[in-house]
Amino acid sequence: MITTADRLKTVEEYYFSKKLREVRGLIANGRPIINMGIGSPDLAPSEEIIQSIQDAVLENGAHQYQSYQGLPELRTAMSTFYLKKFGVHLDGANEILPLMGSKEGIMHISMAFLNPGDEVLIPNPGYPTYTSVTKLVGAVPRMYDLTEAGAWLPNLQALSEENLSKVKIMWISYPNMPTGATISDKAMGKLVNFAKKHSILLVNDNPYSFVLNNNPTSILQVPDAKDTALELNSLSKTFNMAGWRVGMVAGSAEHINSILKVKSNMDSGMFYGIQKGAITALKSSDEWFKKLDALYASRRSSLFKLVELLNCEYDPNAAGMFVWAKLPKGSKAAEDFIDEVLYDKDIFIAPGTIFGSNGEGYIRFSLCVTEEKIKEAISRF
Repeated sequence: MITTADRLKTVEEYYFSKKLREVRGLIANGRPIINMGIGSPDLAPSEEIIQSIQDAVLENGAHQYQSYQGLPELRTAMSTFYLKKFGVHLDGANEILPLMGSKEGIMHISMAFLNPGDEVLIPNPGYPTYTSVTKLVGAVPRMYDLTEAGAWLPNLQALSEENLSKVKIMWISYPNMPTGATISDKAMGKLVNFAKKHSILLVNDNPYSFVLNNNPTSILQVPDAKDTALELNSLSKTFNMAGWRVGMVAGSAEHINSILKVKSNMDSGMFYGIQKGAITALKSSDEWFKKLDALYASRRSSLFKLVELLNCEYDPNAAGMFVWAKLPKGSKAAEDFIDEVLYDKDIFIAPGTIFGSNGEGYIRFSLCVTEEKIKEAISRF
């Protein structure tokens, strides 16, 4: 008998992989499921972006292996984007590394900086992949609490009183996933100082800055943050390019080179046409962002009505493409609640518990569904 690696015993199949298989089964059986669970944009990229990839496939060399570091003009476009949107200066030659989606960056960073037994600070609630990747590389997850009472920010004073000698990486995500909480410049500065004091690599996962957010922030805006911080970003949500798999990691040349050592052994470069489309996306005018926000704002306004119909509480000022809602007191457990809604109303909502124990009592709605579908969901209640 061929046995699997011991590392597989430490992780489970990703929740959405399992649950969406169940949802697809219901749809195949004729159920009119409305999927409000996952943040996969239902909108298309701009016509200019699509035209760019169409034109690129006809260029000489388009179908050859590409550079592990991406096209120089892509890295330049990424650095220009960071300067324009965040006021952050990055050297496109060595302080940015394009990724096939920022999710792979979580693995690359972990493989580059973690040894077996190292500890990793992971937000609770937070993106489940932080935990699973930490386990897959043999490191040890250490959850830190995020709570509504604490504005979904880490309690750095409490963490400082703990033994952090084995901690190598701390994951954060602002605007926060799944809660939509934003972060101030002052709070970012405290996080960077905390990481420097304890020799921790601070990694901000930042794919939601340009969706319903009036104040886009980057951890690299903090002076000298590159000494101890990295930032992941993505074109998936901002430009409706989730299936294209385009992301980036930014930081010091030293840190980026360490990640490149891993990445260059994992793939053979991003497809040329996708890179050209990404360059066009990063040059999008302000009008693109205004239109995107107007559409999501309209959807969110309708979705708030559904949330209120369920007697849930929510933060109307949260950023990103989700609505994080608190269940009424006395409600069923989050997973039982969403299963009841799924089978009684044919609506799929994500339970807060998939993001950690502090997600109990919360549910998450996605804005990646048409306003007509949101109104239909309201009518089912």
